[in-house]
Amino acid sequence: MKIRDWDRSLKVRLVGEFFMNTSYWMVFPFLAIYFAEEFGRNTAGLLLIVSQVFSVAANLVGGYCADRFGRRQMLVIASIAQGAAFLLFAFANSPWLESPMLGFAAFTIAGMCGSLYWPASQAMVADVVPEKYRSDVFAIFYTTLNMAVVVGPIAGAVLFFSYRFELLLVVAVISAVLGVILRLYTHETLSEAMVNKWKTETSVGWVGAVGKQFREYGLIFNDRLFLLFIIAGILGAQTFMQLDLLIPVYLKEMIGTQTIASLFNKEWTVTGETSFGFLLAENGLLVALFTVIITRWMVKFREKWVFFMSAALYGVAMFIFPLTTVFWIMVAAMGIFTFAELMVVGLQQSFISKLAPEEMRGQYFAAASMRYTIGRMIAPISIPMTAWFGFGWTFAVLGLLAIASGFVYLLMFQLFEKRPSF
Repeated sequence: MKIRDWDRSLKVRLVGEFFMNTSYWMVFPFLAIYFAEEFGRNTAGLLLIVSQVFSVAANLVGGYCADRFGRRQMLVIASIAQGAAFLLFAFANSPWLESPMLGFAAFTIAGMCGSLYWPASQAMVADVVPEKYRSDVFAIFYTTLNMAVVVGPIAGAVLFFSYRFELLLVVAVISAVLGVILRLYTHETLSEAMVNKWKTETSVGWVGAVGKQFREYGLIFNDRLFLLFIIAGILGAQTFMQLDLLIPVYLKEMIGTQTIASLFNKEWTVTGETSFGFLLAENGLLVALFTVIITRWMVKFREKWVFFMSAALYGVAMFIFPLTTVFWIMVAAMGIFTFAELMVVGLQQSFISKLAPEEMRGQYFAAASMRYTIGRMIAPISIPMTAWFGFGWTFAVLGLLAIASGFVYLLMFQLFEKRPSF
């Protein structure tokens, strides 16, 4: 399915979200440094965890609201509210006021707005794209996100520390403008039947609506198949989230200065810190170049074996990293790591849309994001593990967790294939 054949709402989102994500990633990677400088590392870490908890709650609310009030309405509200939050963040770092605590509050609100946005955006794709093309479309959105992840921090490294007030103002404007564009140039994709169904239920009031929301999320987690999907995702997250945690620590401590090439009568060298920069750039470049290609290749195979092999390759990469400090072997390990990532990047979102009833798509996408939320909360334990067991055993445990997630996926698909609707 070519982009020119997409629904107009998706085309508008693809372009608009690239600019919004790029501006967001000019700020996000440097917030940990900013808050650590202002509050101290321990307090900053605690505050960021608190912020994450609020984002989880907002994500679940966002999924519920996307199924009840409509996809476009939630996208517009979340975008404009995020713009207002970044405007408040800018004011907290302005020539008139310096308030780190107000800045943290604004950042937390902005994160909650992003969590409100995400379920509706995923559900909109499932609404308008035929099932056989969904993996492809999700992969293209993932590619543009990763392009933003590559471009944003490069610009942010200069702008955030030297022109923070101006940068935050620009981010606020971009988010708000995206909201206006979504309001003017997109249409509602939630079916009229679902809208009318909600209108008949408004008489229960807000208390009843909240109670109903909890009951519906309870039904989701009582779905054994979906619960296995969450468990497998949490296990797998312990591996791929080490890209920002264990891997840079390992490279910094274990790789000294080494020559990687001799060209033009000059020796090219790397250190632990610069080698991580190269590996991160490798990951971003491979994602930007090959996400769509690999996704289109993977849809030719049975999903359960794609998920299993992705998990197995994550494990292989984890086993390779601590075996040597040779830079080029690290490059090969990162290539395997990235290939494992790209194998399932489109298939995961498409599979969620298969599991979710039409009237609960937003909630399913919101609940599925808990794979990353819970995984992100557990993953940092790998750092103290290195002090207890060393790098080798820590990487080995992570590799085994990745492979274990593959077996959970196999069990999940065994149940999925027995479903009458399959």
